Amino acid sequence: MTALPRPRLLRSVGVSIGVFVLFGAVTGLLPNPVYVRMVSRTPADYLFLVATAAFAGAFVYQRSLAEEPIGDRFAAGGIVGGFLAFGCPICNAVLLALFSSSALMTYFDPLRPILGAVSVVCFAALLVYQRRRCEVC
Repeated sequence: MTALPRPRLLRSVGVSIGVFVLFGAVTGLLPNPVYVRMVSRTPADYLFLVATAAFAGAFVYQRSLAEEPIGDRFAAGGIVGGFLAFGCPICNAVLLALFSSSALMTYFDPLRPILGAVSVVCFAALLVYQRRRCEVC
């Protein structure tokens, strides 16, 4: 019989699953009866959803080990960047209030993969930086 995983690990896995399910449902990547996505799903959308959820869980785990946690704002920015990368651009009420749907589809939609890549790189850099500062990690 194996021992139960540590609470830190359970919490980080819970955060990853929670981010995946919540963001997947809200953006329509996980089909649901409440929300219908207006822009077609792409493999990159799923990749950025999985990466954002995995990095969020890894950040929570590393943060729980550090004596002086750092990078909360940077991690929040990575989550927002990831959400914008895989979210439906014309379904986002904030973006739609700032710009028209035609402007979003013309200018923002082609940039979503770049935004997703930048978000993933920033999250990875944060995790590497956090790991180097942490003696327990």
